[in-house]
Amino acid sequence: MQKRLYNKELLNKLLVVNKPMYISSNSYLNKIKRKYKNKKAGFSGTLDPFACGCLIVAFGQYTKLFKYLKKTPKKYKAVLWLGVSSYSEDIENIIDIKDEKILDINDIQNEIEKLKGDIEYLPPKYCAKKINGKRAYELARAGIEVELEKQVMKISDIKLISYNHPFITFEATVSEGSYIRSLAQILAKNLGVTGTLSYLQRLNEGEFYFQNEKDLNPLDYLDLEVNNYTGNKQLLDDGKKIPIENLEKKDNGKYIILFEEFFSIIEISNDKVSYVLNKVIR
Repeated sequence: MQKRLYNKELLNKLLVVNKPMYISSNSYLNKIKRKYKNKKAGFSGTLDPFACGCLIVAFGQYTKLFKYLKKTPKKYKAVLWLGVSSYSEDIENIIDIKDEKILDINDIQNEIEKLKGDIEYLPPKYCAKKINGKRAYELARAGIEVELEKQVMKISDIKLISYNHPFITFEATVSEGSYIRSLAQILAKNLGVTGTLSYLQRLNEGEFYFQNEKDLNPLDYLDLEVNNYTGNKQLLDDGKKIPIENLEKKDNGKYIILFEEFFSIIEISNDKVSYVLNKVIR
């Protein structure tokens, strides 16, 4: 029987896709899998179905790298639709639409400026956080009362883009795990109005931007130091223990060890070396 040949570039791949509106991140990932004819794939940072924009996708071994990538801060463009109330704080579950008072643009700018810094907030009930093993949005859709704990998000930058009544468009640069729907609700409350998000676009995740699905070198995006290894490469090939004496840096932490055809991620803890990921093909 003829041996099946695989294209290494198809097996391991890192790219940013532009998720369109009104499709779940999982459903769009399935489309990307079919496009690149690769079943082993994953994404980082779920976008709500109504949201669009930057979604990091990895194939093959690169799916193991998400937690080590430079993915923060994240930047979003959002539109707050005044006069609209919604169960999910977006346009998917609208309860009511009414006329809302016209605001002074200077008041909007002032309130937006006040949002910079650390903000305590309640995540939206329709979110992907787990409660007793179930996603919060699954419980909310089933009519089960959801209680979420308060959290803190860091707003490193936020600015008003435009105000065309009843729509306020703004951009916000936020920390990992932030909810722009909650941020929009805080802004609406501070302005003394009701409103919900009618548009949400993720512009970037850290150093990741949509570039027409360009192939990315993961080594350019890993948030880890390179540690020079002076020992026998065969030890890593065989997955055997690495003596700390063969490493240039000996401080506790996670590091990359580079070879021409593959790289490994190791961890040093109390002078002991262990593999986090070994032999990730380049």
